[in-house]
Amino acid sequence: MTQRDEPYYCAEQINIPPELPDILKQFTKAAIRTQPKDVLAWSAAYFRAMANGEMPPVKERLEMPSATQKTDTGLTPGLLRILNKQLGPKKTVSLTLIEEKWRNLALPMEQFQDLVRIGNFGGDIEWLKFFALGCSTLGDNLTSTMKTVCEILTADPDGGPARIPFPLFQELYKYLAGIDGEISSEHVNSVINYLTYQVDKQDGFIQPRNFLSADCPSLSA
Repeated sequence: MTQRDEPYYCAEQINIPPELPDILKQFTKAAIRTQPKDVLAWSAAYFRAMANGEMPPVKERLEMPSATQKTDTGLTPGLLRILNKQLGPKKTVSLTLIEEKWRNLALPMEQFQDLVRIGNFGGDIEWLKFFALGCSTLGDNLTSTMKTVCEILTADPDGGPARIPFPLFQELYKYLAGIDGEISSEHVNSVINYLTYQVDKQDGFIQPRNFLSADCPSLSA
């Protein structure tokens, strides 16, 4: 085709969908907040989720490293919060789906495989058990793990008491204590018994300050 045969377009012929600027603006803000390691893979997951009416892999805010938080694990509280928003409502999910969401965030597959091995997961699993093990990678002990559990699962606003229902706390604490293997059932029961007294005064909710108290038995053995 010669130059004179090439089609000529004028500005009036180019139709820009009116919603495009807002879509790109929201996408850019989401990318800045999330800081994905693999921008292309994350972008594909973002627009796929938006097209399917699903929760996109987006952090609520820009996440700054914490001085007390492990930074070499790949997983962060913000990324785990994303996974919980995407998978938590399902209660029971397939390991394949968890892996898909994990890959969308460009998280280390070695870490995923370690969690699968430790939890002995396969097929359809309880999301909260995988979530709890994920929390355990973010701290140094069971106390910091349960604090992270409360902070992510709470319905309280940021900076609030980070309350969760006590039955949920008991379920995840007992599960992680069992995975640990060195915490006796007697010790677990002593922790639960102490906290029950506190919870009864808090409408059935527990908050980190209850088990961080010097009067509370250590969550670990």
